[in-house]
Amino acid sequence: MEPARPRGRIAKTFSRVISLKSGSKNRSGSPGFCLFLPQEKLRCCESHQFEKEDAEEAMEECRTRAAMEAFVAKLFATISTAKAAYAELQLAQFPYNGDAIQCADQAVVDQLKALSELKYSYIKKQIDSSPPHVTLMLAEIQEQQSLMKTYEITMKKMRAEIESKEARIASLQQSLRESVESNKSLEKKMNASGSFSVLDGVRFSDVSPRDFILVLHYSLRSVRGFVKLLIREMESANWDIDAAADAIQHDVVFRKRDHKAFAFESFVCREIFSGFNDAGFAVPGGEHSVPGETRQRPDFFFDQFRVLRSANAINFVKQSPNSFFGKFLKSKYLQLVHPKMEFSFSGNLNQRKMVNSCEFPETEFFKAFAEMGRRIWLLHSLSFSFDRRVSLFQVSRNSKFSEVYMESVMDEAFAAADGGVRVAFTVVPGFKVGQTVVQSQVYLFPTDSPAKS
Repeated sequence: MEPARPRGRIAKTFSRVISLKSGSKNRSGSPGFCLFLPQEKLRCCESHQFEKEDAEEAMEECRTRAAMEAFVAKLFATISTAKAAYAELQLAQFPYNGDAIQCADQAVVDQLKALSELKYSYIKKQIDSSPPHVTLMLAEIQEQQSLMKTYEITMKKMRAEIESKEARIASLQQSLRESVESNKSLEKKMNASGSFSVLDGVRFSDVSPRDFILVLHYSLRSVRGFVKLLIREMESANWDIDAAADAIQHDVVFRKRDHKAFAFESFVCREIFSGFNDAGFAVPGGEHSVPGETRQRPDFFFDQFRVLRSANAINFVKQSPNSFFGKFLKSKYLQLVHPKMEFSFSGNLNQRKMVNSCEFPETEFFKAFAEMGRRIWLLHSLSFSFDRRVSLFQVSRNSKFSEVYMESVMDEAFAAADGGVRVAFTVVPGFKVGQTVVQSQVYLFPTDSPAKS
């Protein structure tokens, strides 16, 4: 029999929601009924549940991330503090400060313990920090304070090093001044007496290339002293030093400005050593002063060496103006010092006139020249005292550098230059004493960057 249709509004509503199915049973086997809900409402409930779970997961993840960031910040802050404590420990050791060392050592130990605790917390996954943002802020403050402390310690160390180096510089400057004064005093004594104790050891019976090198170095010191005086006179007379150097060594590019002094030294050496291979030193009338017999020459020249090695140059030429050495000094001065040069230095040619008439002035300039001439004369006399041939040689421009025959006047090394190095000009000539080679001193330039030309 068909059930009666529900009547009324309430009955219609229930009929839409509840449906009784005949024959349906519950789990116990008794007749029952089913409640049906719309699909839209079911989906809505499920969505709200998922959103709630996602929100909780997101919040948990944020809390975990914040805790980890706070933990890492705390870790770095502790490391910075440990570094600052260790830097303070180092500072306390120099100079030694026992109390400061003990305090800094304890600070280092404390920070190492803190790092160990952080490691343990990480292993046990106990890194929760409440509240994380406070921990993060405190860690940043701690790290900044530690960095500032480290910088302050570094500044103290640098300041101490600067003070130490300044004290060292002051000490070296004082030593330099004392050495310069001592050298000046010794030079004055040598110039006054004309003697040089090292030369007293040179004997005719056992003269050797080593003696020649000794006297050569002795001579070159006076050459460089005269060159310095020459440049000072040029500067006082308002010479164009660059133009003068270029006139001597044309189209040479000098690596440093003070290297131009080598050009003037090369000029002085070229003129003063001119005629060195000649027994008469190319002095007008000098050939008449030298014995004609070759076997008599060594004795004659060593006598020249022995007389002049302990003599004052000015006093000697005043007493013996027509001597072999007097003629040499007169000839070399007139050859080396050009009239225009002398006039620019002194405003007249009086000094040149005196020298030309075999009257030797006692000006500072001529004294320096005479001392240089005496020493070169000693070298020449000694070279002709040997029983072997002594000859001078110059190195041509653009020659390839050879360590056998040359040495550089510069401290810089050009070994790494592509294509090697070549000779710009000879500063000091070289010598051959029998089979022994005394290296010439040369100014070099890299092959890949030659002179202006």
